[in-house]
Amino acid sequence: MKKIYFILLTSLLIMACKTPAPVAEAVQPVVHVVKLEPLPIPEPAPVPVFEPVPVPEVIIPVIDILEPEFSIISIHILKADLVVTEFETVLRVDNPNEFEVEFSSIIYELYGNGAFWADGIGNDILYVPALSSSETKFIFKMNFIDMNRRLLDDVIALKPIDYRFKGQAHVQPDLPDYPAFIANFDCSGLSQVRPR
Repeated sequence: MKKIYFILLTSLLIMACKTPAPVAEAVQPVVHVVKLEPLPIPEPAPVPVFEPVPVPEVIIPVIDILEPEFSIISIHILKADLVVTEFETVLRVDNPNEFEVEFSSIIYELYGNGAFWADGIGNDILYVPALSSSETKFIFKMNFIDMNRRLLDDVIALKPIDYRFKGQAHVQPDLPDYPAFIANFDCSGLSQVRPR
């Protein structure tokens, strides 16, 4: 009989372990409904009206710039040796404009009686007033070894030389905000050779 009780008790215990635990009631969330009032819409600010301001008409005068004129005034013999002779050439620049011009550099070639004499670059050459002229000097050396004998004879005899002077000049007009420009020149004529 003890055995039967024991089996019975054991069976009851096993059944009690298999019985599911009671399920707790599900918690329902609490929802609070808030009624929102619409925000007042501000009135738009008035758009400012700008009256057009009359712009004064600016008349920029058109300036015709005339190129300066170049000429050789004289050719002087500074120092004469048997082979090399030193010369000074006086260059005249005429400014036909109603404003001053400045020559910052001149690149030149000089020919005498059809033969090449000299070339070079002169910097900070000269300042020419309006409707006026100025002169500047170039000093150069000539080697007569490669020259025609007749040219040497003409120079020794101080005869006039048929010259040609050509090149480019860097010109800056004395006008506000006006750019510099390059003036090409090619002039020829007759110049007296004089001793100094």
